[in-house]
Amino acid sequence: MIRFQRIGRTNDAAFRIAVLEKERAAQSNRIVAKLGSYNPRTKALQLDAEAVKGWIAKGAQPTGTVHNLLVSKGIIEGKKVNVLPKKTVAKKEEPVAEAAPAAAPAAEAAPEPEAAPAETPAA
Repeated sequence: MIRFQRIGRTNDAAFRIAVLEKERAAQSNRIVAKLGSYNPRTKALQLDAEAVKGWIAKGAQPTGTVHNLLVSKGIIEGKKVNVLPKKTVAKKEEPVAEAAPAAAPAAEAAPEPEAAPAETPAA
């Protein structure tokens, strides 16, 4: 897998673009190959494009963020991938408020028939 490996100081992140086995954590130093580096503050990208294409040809899959970076720099072709999580839609309170008044008249009508049969057996 082609992924970012975080390097740099606290609050000043820089990333190494490395090939790792998918099961390995990015923090581990067991990288297979170093392909380049990326600094998001300065947008500086140093990358061996031929090595990236070679690893992709061998079956290495880039993560979503690395894929988008490679597409924007023109190293690989394709569409960018949405890497942001899906937003959960909050339920609106308005439909519930409209349903409550409609249920109220039905509730008022229901006790009347129930009260009449209750009086009949008692009488």
